[in-house]
Amino acid sequence: MMNLLPKTHIDFLKYRKVYFTLFGLLLVGGLICFFTKGFNMGIDFTGGTMVQVKFDAPVEMEQIRQALSNTGANSELQSFGDNSYAISEKSTSDEVGVVQSRITHALDSLSVPYTVLQTNSVGPAVGSDMTKRAILSIALAMGFIIIYVAFRFSNILWGVSGVIALFHDLFLMAVAFSITQREIDLVVVAAFLTVAGFSINDTIVIFDRMRENVRLNPKMSFGDLINLSINETLSRTVITTLTVLFALLILYFLGGEVINSFAFAMLIGCISGVYSTIALTTPLVYTWSHGEYHDGSEKDLRPANRENAERIASSYHAAKRMVRDSNGNRRKNRRH
Repeated sequence: MMNLLPKTHIDFLKYRKVYFTLFGLLLVGGLICFFTKGFNMGIDFTGGTMVQVKFDAPVEMEQIRQALSNTGANSELQSFGDNSYAISEKSTSDEVGVVQSRITHALDSLSVPYTVLQTNSVGPAVGSDMTKRAILSIALAMGFIIIYVAFRFSNILWGVSGVIALFHDLFLMAVAFSITQREIDLVVVAAFLTVAGFSINDTIVIFDRMRENVRLNPKMSFGDLINLSINETLSRTVITTLTVLFALLILYFLGGEVINSFAFAMLIGCISGVYSTIALTTPLVYTWSHGEYHDGSEKDLRPANRENAERIASSYHAAKRMVRDSNGNRRKNRRH
């Protein structure tokens, strides 16, 4: 496997109290931000009007966006190819006609023939249902991740710690959207779920290495084993993350307005995912297990430090010597 970084020996667990403090500050600051600034929810959640049109000749999206901005309204523009566009605007059901008239008036200024294909209205009830479904989707994803990790590694604490790290990532993304007042729509919700899958994948890789090192280093303390596992997978983590980040940066700067918020959410989530896996997941596992490894059975309870492990091994070898000496004495007595 390609190693981007030289072999490292970083004591990540040493700063676990700092990580936990930063997590607490994020929670407090995020809640304050939510209550003071709130969120800019899209028409998928608040309700509004969507007008789909098709031009008879090619038109640049920037031209359409400029014409819509001249009306003073905050409209969203999405391209469907073949010169077709969807124009969305927040509104009530009573304002559908007014919104459509304003949009068509703006498009008339382009002097390019077009056809209104359809006009749809999303009511508050539909928006509320969308909100519930989005929250339920994220909650179910976290719940099944706990079950999967707990089943795979025979320890529910590992699954819970992984989901807490996911919560950190999604919470940080929500804070970023609240601060920037970017609009949250179903595409952004898809980004949230994508980040959840990306982040837990990195966690699974480290957990797998931890389980492997348990067999390879039976005398190593659990804390040293965690640090060893993170250091051994650090190069892989950096390579994978940089590969994703390069693609996301291209989408963010060159992908256009439609997927800009999606790319923004993914950028925040991917960077946060790497941090939370190292700074939250494994320190939580170490703290909750009191520095001991336990895979669900009493016989696999690992001593908390190397001295205990060496003392147990020494006692075991001493017992073997006593048995061997006893057998030797019996054979001598039989000869005599």
